[in-house]
Amino acid sequence: MHIAEGFLPPAHAVAWTAVAAPFVIHGTRSATRIVRENPSARLLLGAAGAFTFVMSAIKLPSVTGSSSHPTGTGVGAIIFRPPVMALLGTIVLIFQALLLAHGGLTTLGANVFSMAVVGPWVGYGLFRLLAAAPFMVRVFVGVAMANLATYVTTATQLALAYPEGGFVEAWGRFLGIFAVTQIPLAIVEGLVGVLLLNALISWARPEMDELAVLPTDAKEAARA
Repeated sequence: MHIAEGFLPPAHAVAWTAVAAPFVIHGTRSATRIVRENPSARLLLGAAGAFTFVMSAIKLPSVTGSSSHPTGTGVGAIIFRPPVMALLGTIVLIFQALLLAHGGLTTLGANVFSMAVVGPWVGYGLFRLLAAAPFMVRVFVGVAMANLATYVTTATQLALAYPEGGFVEAWGRFLGIFAVTQIPLAIVEGLVGVLLLNALISWARPEMDELAVLPTDAKEAARA
C-alpha cells in the first residue's frame, strides 16, 4: 500500500522518515557486505529488486490517498534477509514516486517502513518460525504474510493520521476497506513467490546455496 504524496500531515511524514532511516542505513551495509562476500549474488540481488518493483507497481485503487498492490518484498527477505529489503524497497519506492506517481517523496518514510521494513521482517520471521513445515509452505506463508503485514501497518499509519471517531474505529475501518483487495492479493503473491523460488532453485542453485537459503537437512530438502 503506497500512501500518496502529501497525504500525511507533515509531523507524521517526518516521524515515519526518522523511524525508517536506521533500517535503510543498516540495509545498505548488509547489501554491501553480501555483495563483497558473495559477488555471484549480484544477479539475484538485482532479480529481487526487479521483482519488488514489478509486483508493487501493480496498482489497484483503495482508500482515498492510498492504493492496494502486491509488495514483492517477501521473496527478497527469504533470500537475502530483511535488512537488505529495506534498501531495495527504498530504491523501488523512490523510482515509483518519481516515474509512476505511485506513492510520494513526502510519504516515502511511511511507505518504506510499512513495505520495506515491517513486511519483510514479519514474512521472514514466520518463514523461520515454521522451520518444521515443508519448505514451499514456509515460502508461501512468509511471502503472503509480508504482504498482509504491510497492509496492517499502512492501515495503522492512516488511522494515526486520521483518527476520525477514535484510533480503534479508524483502524478497523481502514483494515476493513483494504481487506477486500489485499487478502486475495496476498494469497496470489504467496503462490507467485513459490513459483519464483522454485525457478530460482533451478536456475541459480549455487548462489542460493551460498546464501544458505535452502534447507540443509536432507529430509527437509527432499520435501522441498
